[in-house]
Amino acid sequence: MKTTIKSIYMTLAVIALEFYPGASVLPQASQPPTVTTNAATNVTASSATLTGTVNPNSLSTSVQFQYGTTTSYGSNTASQTFTGGTTQNVAANISGLSVGTTYHFRIVATNSAGTSYGSDMTFTTCPTFAYVSNYNNVSVINTSTNAVVATVWAGSSPYGVAVKPDGSRVYVANNGSNNVSVIDTSTNAVVATVTVGSSPQGVAVTPDGSRVYVTSGSNNVSVIDTSTNTVVATVPVGYPGFVAVTPDGSRVYVTSGSNNVSVIDTSTNMVVATVPIGSSPFGVAVTPDGSRVYVANSGSNNVSVINTSTNMVVATVPVGSSPYGVAVKPDGSRVYVANNNSDNVSVIDTSTNAVVATVTVGVCPFGVAVTPDGSRVYVANYCSKSVSVIDTSNNTVVARVTVPAVPFALGNFIGTVPCSMPMVTTNAATNVTTSAATLHGTVNPDGLSTSVHFQYGTTTSYGS
Repeated sequence: MKTTIKSIYMTLAVIALEFYPGASVLPQASQPPTVTTNAATNVTASSATLTGTVNPNSLSTSVQFQYGTTTSYGSNTASQTFTGGTTQNVAANISGLSVGTTYHFRIVATNSAGTSYGSDMTFTTCPTFAYVSNYNNVSVINTSTNAVVATVWAGSSPYGVAVKPDGSRVYVANNGSNNVSVIDTSTNAVVATVTVGSSPQGVAVTPDGSRVYVTSGSNNVSVIDTSTNTVVATVPVGYPGFVAVTPDGSRVYVTSGSNNVSVIDTSTNMVVATVPIGSSPFGVAVTPDGSRVYVANSGSNNVSVINTSTNMVVATVPVGSSPYGVAVKPDGSRVYVANNNSDNVSVIDTSTNAVVATVTVGVCPFGVAVTPDGSRVYVANYCSKSVSVIDTSNNTVVARVTVPAVPFALGNFIGTVPCSMPMVTTNAATNVTTSAATLHGTVNPDGLSTSVHFQYGTTTSYGS
């Protein structure tokens, strides 16, 4: 009897091989897809690319990613269809994310045999910081928490501040020490000091990050090469105040105590036009499309609007008393003007060049800047030692950050730090004796293996 049953099994095996070549015995049953969640890439302050792999196991398979701030996810990417029996790469771009926020995600795939879930993974969007110049230092404010996370000692009486477009460096014009401090945003430490003209005030960086333009009381504008941190050109401009660069990097607009704006051609570093405007112009900003320049005239209590194609004033907008700082929303829809003697900010609709809101802030508002996502405006109030944070959706102050005395921060002082860099803070030394000390700091490796050390020496060149 046992022999007979064995013969039957052997016969069935032969039949299976004849009808299904390559099969060991019988055809495999249909299988759910095989998936793997991989690391997110291209992470910015508000977007990322989710990646993974799928093997459809020879069935038409629908694939998507689930993502959100918890493992409940809550959001899905658009469904993608995959076929075949091999492992294939899957990617999906997501946007509209919150700055400096940790997100969970996983890959999900479904075919007629079932649904498979990849493992949960996380990424954190790049943080955005406001760099507010105070008396002899710069306060670093995390815009996600509105907390001061570091204090960087700069030169004497820092005024203008500008963040490099890639977020790796911050340039600070030190009015009292006739130089520019270069801050490494990954360490929040000064890595270079560049001597410029006397009493520098305004500072701006070209969109490609290659040049920095600095105004000074020496009646000129210094041009710094960011690759060498040296002055490579000097442009004569009478009584220069503050400065802004067009989005294409071709022109630099400099306010002048002579009640005009000088226009510099960056290809030649020569003044190619002079535009008469209001009295005692101060802050200056360019719209994202490069078509308009907004100049705050502190002496005539208005804002001049310059058409960049003609270099002529096409509108004059009355605002509060002694307007100083001016900033444009990244989508170009609004302009924010800090009125120093009115203790408020005027909000201008760029489609009509009319003030549509007035927001009360701290005492003596000076500098103003907008976050890259356009959701918040930061205003430095130098008489009240504070920074007001305005929600642009309803034009209300939602936070007040205390900083040291006399915050100025005129210029583009908000930027997004590269995500791939570890975040560090240098803290005060302890146990200091005549020949020894203990150096302190903190580090967030941002999920990556990170090497940490201290640089030290008798100058900012360190050496050890």
